[in-house]
Amino acid sequence: MDSKLVLYNTLTRRKEVFEPLVPGRVGMYVCGPTVYGDPHLGHARPAVTFDLLFRYLKASGYKVRYVRNITDVGHLEHDADEGEDKIAKKARLEQLEPMEVAHYYTERYHRAMDALNVETPSIEPYASGHIIEQIEFVKRILADGYAYEANGSVYFDVEKYNAKYNYGRLSGRNLDDIVANTRELDGQSDKRHSYDFALWKKASPEHIMRWPSPWGDGFPGWHMECSAMSTRYLGERFDIHGGGMDLMFPHHECEIAQSTAALGHDSARYWLHNNMMTVNGQKMGKSLGNFITLEEFFTGSHPKLSQAYSPMTIRFFVLQAHYRSTLDFSNEALQAAEKGLDRLMKGIETLGKIKPAEVSTVDPAELETRCAEAMDDDLNSPMVISALFDWVRTINQLADGSQTITAADLAALTATVRRYAFDILGLRDEKAAGTASGRDYVTPLVEMLLDERLKARAAKDWAASDRIRDGLTAAGIRVKDRKDGTDWELE
Repeated sequence: MDSKLVLYNTLTRRKEVFEPLVPGRVGMYVCGPTVYGDPHLGHARPAVTFDLLFRYLKASGYKVRYVRNITDVGHLEHDADEGEDKIAKKARLEQLEPMEVAHYYTERYHRAMDALNVETPSIEPYASGHIIEQIEFVKRILADGYAYEANGSVYFDVEKYNAKYNYGRLSGRNLDDIVANTRELDGQSDKRHSYDFALWKKASPEHIMRWPSPWGDGFPGWHMECSAMSTRYLGERFDIHGGGMDLMFPHHECEIAQSTAALGHDSARYWLHNNMMTVNGQKMGKSLGNFITLEEFFTGSHPKLSQAYSPMTIRFFVLQAHYRSTLDFSNEALQAAEKGLDRLMKGIETLGKIKPAEVSTVDPAELETRCAEAMDDDLNSPMVISALFDWVRTINQLADGSQTITAADLAALTATVRRYAFDILGLRDEKAAGTASGRDYVTPLVEMLLDERLKARAAKDWAASDRIRDGLTAAGIRVKDRKDGTDWELE
């Protein structure tokens, strides 16, 4: 394994060389969606970010077990263990079984991920399918003295844990600050302290989602599923835990605490967090009501959208920013991403038309070096895209004959471009895919007009040739003549 991958570890607040516990193998757990509504742009960011990592690890030769969970129980409306279960509430409002809601929105999430070309994880466990493991995990924490039972619920004793370990080390908060900023909540009298969190919640008589336990009928706390399922599928120690920055506190902080209390040691070695997707500087999310669903992006059916945006435009938009930087939505930014993606796909198409020469005036190894160094530097996808754009200019020079390339170098360049654009960045040529599926009506029409123009030029009917070119230009299609043919691209 020659990779010198460096990742920013949120737990240590520094970049670290990635060294897996088992050479050649990687265990990675990422927090997936709570399935009570359609996936939105905010869901696309962690999905694409950790898909990028998954793809790069595999491309680097690692065998990866990637676990991404589905939360279908236990996530209450408020993070402080109060309110209704989000899925149960949706089921009550729509007069459905909770599992109907969970299944429907899980399928919607999967379809959106397929559209974004996000690869399926190795394992996708459901919280409701691992109740036994969660109960056993709670038992271990109780046995070690870091939890207490109260009126059929079980709560984690944050103060006792903090006396031995450091609660807040992931998020950088200390217990005094947490105490000062946590109010006593109505209906939380079973807790010894307001900052304690539920490992198991007693189900009220009207609560739909409930399971038997040693403490009575109830359901697991939201944080418990990730500790139980990561341990179940990756072991007590594993390499990478990922998720959105909004999960750092309280979710991931509580997960670290309960896992350490049960196991006596850390579980994940590298904690990775993608930054937020924002709208006018405010986090995009269902609870804030400022989200745009992925389906609305694909169809252009939201009032904030000036047009529809293809799935690959959305993916390219996400990848143009480093995963640890904020990414603010605007139509202008998405339109720029659309043009950039089209430019890259057109460059790759042109690459396939280049004829080799006897000598090379370019060195494809430079592209491989730049892309590998960018990816090894904490998954710097914007720098990979920048390198590819630089080489699109070179590809156009090769096409017009101002630069030359041998057959061997052309094969190497083609392999490198396709590896990073398609295999690692996970982009797709939507125009080519649309043509194959019969959905692209633009390409055959343009090609037909260009064939007519070629005939006009051969007959020296320059007026007809110009009329066709001018008509295409007016339709937003740029025509570029080459020695051996004609290229075109959308403006």
